Amino acid sequence: MLKVDHHIHVTPPEISANPEKYFEKEPYFALLCGNPKNRFATAEDVIAELDRVGFDKAVVFGWAFQDQGLCRMVNDYVIEKTRAYPERLDGFAVVSPAEHGAVREIERTHDCGLRGLGELFPSGQRFDIANAALTRAFTGVCAERGLPILVHANEPVGHYSPGKTDTTLRQLELFVEHSPNNDIILAHWGGGLVFFEMMPEIRKKFARVRYDCAATPFLYDDSIYKIARAIGIEEKILLGSDFPLLPISCYPHQWV
Repeated sequence: MLKVDHHIHVTPPEISANPEKYFEKEPYFALLCGNPKNRFATAEDVIAELDRVGFDKAVVFGWAFQDQGLCRMVNDYVIEKTRAYPERLDGFAVVSPAEHGAVREIERTHDCGLRGLGELFPSGQRFDIANAALTRAFTGVCAERGLPILVHANEPVGHYSPGKTDTTLRQLELFVEHSPNNDIILAHWGGGLVFFEMMPEIRKKFARVRYDCAATPFLYDDSIYKIARAIGIEEKILLGSDFPLLPISCYPHQWV
């Protein structure tokens, strides 16, 4: 079985060389990446990390900016690198759902070989993910083309961390409810929605939902993996490291 990391961010060198240039117009990007300890990764950095830990492949994507032009820039980089390393990298596209041209960009990037959408940041990109009138355009094209959608989620309690937003679990539930024909991946254990899979109505409604475990060491202790197994949804959990935020070696490979 292939060892795959399903959640890795890559950044074009022209952005990582001068990220401050983008901070004023992209406040969420500044929030996530303005820390001096932040690291950026190129596609080649990702492949080096895969080789270091003995992984076969990664799903990579750029930062989901508010500006559609910046989304296109990072998508072009992901397209270029997935073509250069087709055996090692699969790519997702990022778009700004509330901005003009989102559907066209999804179509363009899929035609160029990208295989999903995300990671989307509802609060950071300032779009209401619970608003079916807004989301149906991009969920519709993703359903037609069989593209999974990866959405950022965060737990509503506990310590603050950059990227912790006011998007609620109820809003994410409504997004799933409004998107019955889509395969959806909720990042970071769905912000805790994974635990509600013990409710029969949620288990039924979330039949096409999966979760990744990105950033787990910052959020939960290792018992969460045992709990997922006990709930009976082990097969719905995808390994995602959130590299370069964390190395892949932080995660229990024997479990995934």
